[in-house]
Amino acid sequence: MNAIVESWQKRLLLPTYQVRSAAAYVKVSTDTVRRWQEETSSGVAISTRRHGVSLSYFQLQELAIVAAMRRLGVKLLTIRLARDYLAKYLETEFPFADERVKSDGQDILLLATEQFDRSLEALIVANRGGQCAWPEIIGKRFAEFEYEKSIAMRWHLAGDKPIVIDPRVCFGAPTVQGVQTWVIRGREKAGEAIDEIADDFGLTVENVKAALEFEYSLTS
Repeated sequence: MNAIVESWQKRLLLPTYQVRSAAAYVKVSTDTVRRWQEETSSGVAISTRRHGVSLSYFQLQELAIVAAMRRLGVKLLTIRLARDYLAKYLETEFPFADERVKSDGQDILLLATEQFDRSLEALIVANRGGQCAWPEIIGKRFAEFEYEKSIAMRWHLAGDKPIVIDPRVCFGAPTVQGVQTWVIRGREKAGEAIDEIADDFGLTVENVKAALEFEYSLTS
């Protein structure tokens, strides 16, 4: 994750997602996104960015994880401490994109089998400076991501729905089977029938409905 050289990998760092869009995908307010990225005496919860600049895919993924942590009751200071520890341990700017990072809603944990007996799924409690624990924990939010080479590369935004963000597809826009959801919404708003839209794009009616449900949820 440190040697980002391939063209598709560079897309992970490009400023692609406006704050308003990122907040809608993660279901937090735009003010919350800005507040989490502000520098404070105890650091930042997520990576900083210049004012007015969009978020990269890695920053969007990080935002999604932090939002899930907060909903589970994890304190912002706990997240900050863990992020700092994990960034050093994994030698990466975006530790929450690493497949080994998990959470139990209280502490943020790093799967560290390479340091222990490989028969154990050892977990480091990151915000306690490396204290070890061995619970079997996989959060719902983590399960929404697909990993390649241990990096969170694909996000299934709506859980079991077919809405996906992949930085290699349509410049990271939400898609259903490769078709941008906003395009489907535009066709529907223009008065086209759902079955006609499905036929034009080679989608099922269910997928078109899922795309429309997702799009309209962003403005509700």
